[in-house]
Amino acid sequence: MPNSSTTREHDKLLFAQLAELADGNPERANLRAQIIESHLPLVTHTARKFAGRGEPLDDLIQVGTVGLIKAIDRFDPSKGFEFSTFAIPTIVGEIKRHFRDKTWAVQVPRRLQELGAAVNHAITELTQALDQSPTIAQIAEHLGIDPDEVVDALNANSAYTAISLDTNPSDDDTPALGQRVGKLDEALEGVEYRESLRPLLAALPEREQTILVMRFFENKSQSDIAKELGISQMHVSRILTATLTKLRSDLQD
Repeated sequence: MPNSSTTREHDKLLFAQLAELADGNPERANLRAQIIESHLPLVTHTARKFAGRGEPLDDLIQVGTVGLIKAIDRFDPSKGFEFSTFAIPTIVGEIKRHFRDKTWAVQVPRRLQELGAAVNHAITELTQALDQSPTIAQIAEHLGIDPDEVVDALNANSAYTAISLDTNPSDDDTPALGQRVGKLDEALEGVEYRESLRPLLAALPEREQTILVMRFFENKSQSDIAKELGISQMHVSRILTATLTKLRSDLQD
């Protein structure tokens, strides 16, 4: 991203002033923030080159800004380089690191990520040289590594993207992947509790059983139960509380 001579001279002046200020000086922090803000267009320009690769542009700009800040903190104006020339590789490196570390469907060790990139590059070179797809042994010989490492790298490359569970594996009416994957049946726990409660309920006195049925299966209020059984609502409440407490205790035992 080209800079005018005026901008270059302005950058030199700002960085020269920055270098003269101590780290704890408030003026240094303000000047540093000014330099960061003035070079944000450089970050946006660089980030746009990586747009369309599955990551939002705003995220790439944010990552690139981290690279910009690192470049500002490392830049030495006394060496005669233009800041933009120094900063762009740092910004690009930060964005590439983001893609390498954050966009894999399955987290893969960095060594395998780097080896996978080398294997992909070797496959491209060997395919052009041999006019056919290279074998595992040819790739290993080209890179000077063990064939097993090539296999590991190829497996790691397959983890970069994942197939959606909504994907239909064929063009027919075959169910999508997600429809063929088993899942935990949440009703199973209810079956266990129900079968465990069955003998406990059967062992209750008839009046307690009747009140439970009326309250929880017929959805009657305590006052309705009291009227039907000819007892007080308070008595119904005490019976329900005692019965449920006993069932809970017996179920836990």
